[in-house]
Amino acid sequence: MDEKEKSVEHFLNLIRKSKRGKFKIYIGMSAGVGKTFRMLQEAHSLLKNGVDVTIGYIETHNRQETAALTSGLPVIERKKIFYKGKELEEMDTQAIINQHPEVVIVDELAHSNIPGCKNEKRWQDVMEILEAGISVISAINIQHIESINEEVRTITGIEVSERVPDKILQLADEVVNIDLTADELIVRLKEGKIYPADKIERALGNFFQPEKILQLRELALKEVASQVERKVDTEVTVDVRLRHERFLACISSNDEIARMIIRKTARLASYYNSKWYVLYVQTPREDTNRIKLSVQRHLINNFKLATELGAEVLQVKNKSITSTIVKIVEEKQITTVCIGKPHFHLWQVILKTNTFNQLLNKLSNSETDLIILS
Repeated sequence: MDEKEKSVEHFLNLIRKSKRGKFKIYIGMSAGVGKTFRMLQEAHSLLKNGVDVTIGYIETHNRQETAALTSGLPVIERKKIFYKGKELEEMDTQAIINQHPEVVIVDELAHSNIPGCKNEKRWQDVMEILEAGISVISAINIQHIESINEEVRTITGIEVSERVPDKILQLADEVVNIDLTADELIVRLKEGKIYPADKIERALGNFFQPEKILQLRELALKEVASQVERKVDTEVTVDVRLRHERFLACISSNDEIARMIIRKTARLASYYNSKWYVLYVQTPREDTNRIKLSVQRHLINNFKLATELGAEVLQVKNKSITSTIVKIVEEKQITTVCIGKPHFHLWQVILKTNTFNQLLNKLSNSETDLIILS
């Protein structure tokens, strides 16, 4: 692409951005911190100031304080869907677009839609609403962010199935953390402001333990801080030339390890607001005719995960993993290569080759960093 084409594309992007709705996300360390409450408070303030704001979807969870705040706000009725003999409700995305308010409130961004809906996830509905020129205020818990799924599982012992790609937060114009101390959150729980009385003791023994809340709170604070840094990097002009980071995640066909490398590299790329790649070198021993179909499915799923997290996937057929890494580092101007620990399959393959020293020397000469992920 020549300079003229780049200039035209840049101008088109500016036009598209100006037509797109603004996107604000409230983020919290857990259920019950007050994200929905704050969204509704903001909706009332906007309404008082003459803004055409409406509720697209709100989940009060039968919390009296939250339910009371819905009074007086316009609501777009949910659509009814029959699934497995039951009548269920979902947000009516098309009705929102047709009515076209200035601002719409959409709760539970990570929600999975009922099978049969146009989009699989609510965040995809929100993207359509934004593209239609409608601004959205939404909310999410820190445990629903894709790239920190493993960290959350380590902290809580719970596998969170409903997740949102990191790129959605990066698209947000504003990310606001709703913060409470662990003690304040537990008091709210005991007062019955989060769950019904019959669920309180179980919650206290599982998710709502002070040490778990503190760790989730730290994750939420770090996430919002990184969003602020990203906006500073992209919107504040400085005269200092900084190194533009580019990350390369090197994965093998080992499903669990590959997902870990992808997620951790995604976090690094997100923090530095940088371009990143996922490289899979298909050696002759991993030809599609020689590996199991289940392994191939895992690879495809990992490529999909990487794409959702914002990576460009590179799949290269070559008998030499190390020479391929060196070549990609040069072509893509990679500043940091991310690989697994020594006992991982990829590292074992690299160690067995004669070009490993060449790889290290090349990375050293090019000032490329090597990160070994645990």
